[in-house]
Parts: sequence; structure tokens; C-alpha cells
Amino acid sequence: MKATEQKVMRAMRLADATAGAVRFVETEVPQPKPNAGEVLVRVHAAGVTASEVMWSPTTQTKEGAPRANAIVAHEFSGVVAEVGADVRDFRAGQEIYGMNDWYAEGALAEYCVAKPSDIAPKPAKLTHIEAASVPISALTAWQGLLDRAQLQSGHRVLIHGASGGVGVFAVQLAHIRGAHVIATASEINRDFVTQLGADEFIDYKSQRFEDIARDIDVVFDGVGGETFNRSLAVLKPGGRIITIAASAEAEAANDERVKNAFFIVEPNQKQLIEVTKLIDAGKLKPVVDAVVPLADAASAYNGSVKNRQGRGKIVIEITGP
Repeated sequence: MKATEQKVMRAMRLADATAGAVRFVETEVPQPKPNAGEVLVRVHAAGVTASEVMWSPTTQTKEGAPRANAIVAHEFSGVVAEVGADVRDFRAGQEIYGMNDWYAEGALAEYCVAKPSDIAPKPAKLTHIEAASVPISALTAWQGLLDRAQLQSGHRVLIHGASGGVGVFAVQLAHIRGAHVIATASEINRDFVTQLGADEFIDYKSQRFEDIARDIDVVFDGVGGETFNRSLAVLKPGGRIITIAASAEAEAANDERVKNAFFIVEPNQKQLIEVTKLIDAGKLKPVVDAVVPLADAASAYNGSVKNRQGRGKIVIEITGP
């Protein structure tokens, strides 16, 4: 290859995301080059956040201009392929995991670029596929429960969507913190969620959680809608509710608890390193629901992946070891 030739890579570009009909186009695009203070990652696997295809950073630039053909998936596990100038903490060949900026091109490609502050060494106990399911979900649970809700030992915490991608980490982290964990999910996941650390289980299909849960210090809501609204009634005075399922009604509400409930996860290397320690110590484990190849990425965003268990997160395999 001539020095002047641009390296290319395989990537999935978002072509359409209307009415649940998500469509990607597999194509070759220029391989990114890390700028100063950035690293180039050879992506082995990427975690799926299905709703991302509809988010504003996917459909528009930071300046508000329309953005087309985005490369989505912003959590990943892989190997550092190249480091830009001024990068001291990482080296080429190092196994890492983490996330990158929502407005940047993501990890549904053979390579992506990230800031060193947004990644960490990959947990030694995990494969790349397992590790790719961790960063966004674990940091969301960490920042929601520990940073925003200030969860303490002895608190009573109600976790909705306990078997989901974020919920599995929320249950485990709340248990590790010493809280009394009440979890909602479908009956089929009762034993699974209990093994994660739930002290009480509520089948949301056959039971009304507000008839069972009382004097709750913290609600962590991964469902939204009616579930969020009904959850306000179970909070004790001074209790906090956190949701990762925002709505326009909630954001416009007058109730301060409601207005302050929603947040968006942010990259945090220090917290990700703490997550890594818990994983390598055997105290925290990821849950991979299904693995799909890059060519079938659309199925993960359309909800058409077969043989799912409804537990944890779907991961897309980009390249082999």
C-alpha cells in the first residue's frame, strides 16, 4: 500500500430508523486516525443500546445540523491499535474497554476512536464479548444509584426492569452496597434476578408493585411511562427516583423529584476501573443475552434476534480474537 493511500475498514452505517424498521448499510469507509490525545481501537465487540438509533446525537451534529449515515454503538471492547500524540496511559496492543462520545462515530465498525479518559484496561476475567456489555450499562447503574441517588447500606431500593441490560448491574451494585433490593421483572426471571442479589421479587405481570413495596428510599426505573408515574407513590419522604427512560411529560413536570429523575450516563474512567475491580474479584458479572455478527446488526436494533432470554444485553461481534 502506498503511503498516500487511505486505509479503509468495514462498517455498518445507519440508513433508516423509522417506526422500528432499523436498517443498516454495510460499507467500506476510511479508517479513522487518532488525533492528539486520542486512541484508535480495533473493535472486537460492541454493546447494543437499541434506542440509540432515535437519539438526537445520532440524527444531528452537536451544532444541530442533520446527521446522516451515523455509525452507532458507543460501548466496546477491543485492542488499542494506535495512540495519538500526548497519550501516555495506553499502548498499542493493550486490551481495553469503554465508550466514546455519542456524537462520534461508534463501534459498529472494525475501528473507532476514543479518548483515553473514556476507556480502561479490560477486565482480565472477561472475553471481549462479555466486556462489551459492561461500560454503558454498569456506569449507568453506578451513576444513577451511587452518584445521583446516594444509595447507602440499609436503604430500601426498588429496581424496575431488573433483568435488563442496566438492571442486572443495578441489582448487583445495590446488593454490594448493602441495600435491601426489591426487583421487578417477569416471573420467568425470578430465580435469575434473585441470584443477582434481589431480596424480594415482584412479577410485574401479575402483581402491582405499589401493593407490595413500601417506604422506598430509592427507585431505579428502567421501564418508564406508567411504571415511573406509579413509582412516586412508594417513595418515603425524601426518597429519590432515578429513571433512564425519559419522557417529555416528566421533563416538563413541576414535581422536583420528577424533573431531577432523568440523567444520561457519562464516560468515567475512574468508575470503570472500580467496575473492573469488582468484576475481576468475582463480585460483579455481566450478562450477555445474545451475540450477533456485524452483518446482522439490524436484528439487534429491530428486536428480531432469535433465542433471546430477556436477560442482560445483546452484543455484536465485530472481529475475532
